[in-house]
Amino acid sequence: MLVLSRQRDETIMIGDDVEITVVDIRGDKVRLGITAPTRIAVHRKEVYEAIKAENQRAAQLSGADADLLRRRLTGPSTPLPRPHLAPAARLRPNDNPTLPHHGLGDAKTA
Repeated sequence: MLVLSRQRDETIMIGDDVEITVVDIRGDKVRLGITAPTRIAVHRKEVYEAIKAENQRAAQLSGADADLLRRRLTGPSTPLPRPHLAPAARLRPNDNPTLPHHGLGDAKTA
C-alpha cells in the first residue's frame, strides 16, 4: 500500500483521469473530493462490499430454478401446460338478450 501525506486542498492523481483532493480535516476525520470519469464506479468500501454481496446472492439459483433451467437446456423441448379453454359459442345478435339489437342482419328491417 502506498501511503502519502497531504494537507487540505492538496490532490493525489491516480492515472490520468482520477483526482483525489483533501477537502477538509477535522480531528480524526478527513473529507475527500474525488473526480473520476463516469465509467469508473466510486464507492465507500462498506457500500461496495454490500453491493458485491447482494450481487452474489442474486446470482445464486435456488434448487428448483436450477433444475428447471437444466431441464430446459438439456432435455427435450416440452411446451408448458396451457389452461383448457372451451371454444367460444358463436352468438347472433338475438341470442343474447343483454345486448342491444339494432336490426342488423334481419330481413324485416325498416
